[in-house]
Amino acid sequence: MNIIDELSWRGAVNQMTDEEGLRKLTEEKSISLYCGVDPTGDSMHIGHLIPFMMLKRFANAGHHPYVVIGGGTGAIGDPSGRKTERQLQTLDKIKANAEKLKAQFMHLFGDSENITFVNNYDWLSQISLLDFLRDYGKLFSVNIMLSKEVVASRLEAGISFTEFSYQILQSIDFEHLFAHNDVQLQIGGADQWGNITAGIDTIRKIHGSEAKAYGLTIPLMLKSDGTKFGKTAGGAVWLDPEKTSPFEFYQFWLNQDDADVVKYLKYFTFLSKEEIDALAESVEKEPEKRLAQRRLAEEVTKFVHSPEALKEAQNITEALYHGSIADLSEHELEQAFGKMPTVDVSNEEKDVVNWLVDSQIYKSKRQAREDITHGAVTINGVKVTALDEIVKPHKNSNGKFVIVRKGKKKYTLARVHQ
Repeated sequence: MNIIDELSWRGAVNQMTDEEGLRKLTEEKSISLYCGVDPTGDSMHIGHLIPFMMLKRFANAGHHPYVVIGGGTGAIGDPSGRKTERQLQTLDKIKANAEKLKAQFMHLFGDSENITFVNNYDWLSQISLLDFLRDYGKLFSVNIMLSKEVVASRLEAGISFTEFSYQILQSIDFEHLFAHNDVQLQIGGADQWGNITAGIDTIRKIHGSEAKAYGLTIPLMLKSDGTKFGKTAGGAVWLDPEKTSPFEFYQFWLNQDDADVVKYLKYFTFLSKEEIDALAESVEKEPEKRLAQRRLAEEVTKFVHSPEALKEAQNITEALYHGSIADLSEHELEQAFGKMPTVDVSNEEKDVVNWLVDSQIYKSKRQAREDITHGAVTINGVKVTALDEIVKPHKNSNGKFVIVRKGKKKYTLARVHQ
């Protein structure tokens, strides 16, 4: 299957500047293409993941992706999707963010030689103000720039010249890569269409109207209920395991709705059409088994994190589902309970009734005794059976944690002061 046909089947294409020309080009030869990300933060979230999975698909089909980390454009700020001006960051902060993003990309793409990382600060910082105005400013019509949706949507509230000029900088990126690296295709989100087409226009004004440069955007990702994909009650779902643990990440995908799961299998996994069709059938015929959700969670967690992180996430899920946490490792305990209700306790050994009250997990000794007597309290995955039992930290926590469960699902993490 041609790469363009595969992307279309996966529902991963929103717009293309010249579908027939791009399909023909990708059939004739291995092409170079790029997608950029500005280092305005120190981690990508899953919304960023979609276009870069597209690059990975092109790489798997034998093409050569370039990842452009926007050390230059990130210093300016893309107005896309915003109603107000961005707060400018220091160059040191942008540089630090760029290093972290590059590490994430290298993890996603592995040790493949078929990918190149570049930073647009390297060429944008070399352009003087006079060169910018003479060599590039003359190529842009203010009337056309104002008509671009990303700018037009900001005119009422106001937009600075700094952010207004962002599309010129991104156009310079495409022209630079076209001229120096034979990059012929730019990929981006649906909101990048105006910037991409501006880049193609710039290339043709400099290199001639027959220059073969193309643009492709991905659809805005929405859930079946029309709400934005990728947000949870706790905020964005990050690729950085310190911001969103692999267990939380795994749970996000595992809990997707039946109405969305097949679409996400197409977008976010490298499973074949036959495999996805079979999972789609399972959603129709035996949805209670949630086979599609489980496979989605496995594939994306393994791709973004690692097989080892996936195994940990599965161990935690299994332990919590069956209420057996006694054998979880320290790292697994931190992932499972780190964002659950937490109390701080001393390392003084006490009987369970006094310990539960002193830690403020229970308000009264009477209620604590009653729940223990009825078998409703577990400590570190083991049901408490005696009122005089001494509470000790979880055996695998290096003395750091005590995990309390009241009833079937109400967990509290007690952090032990050393």
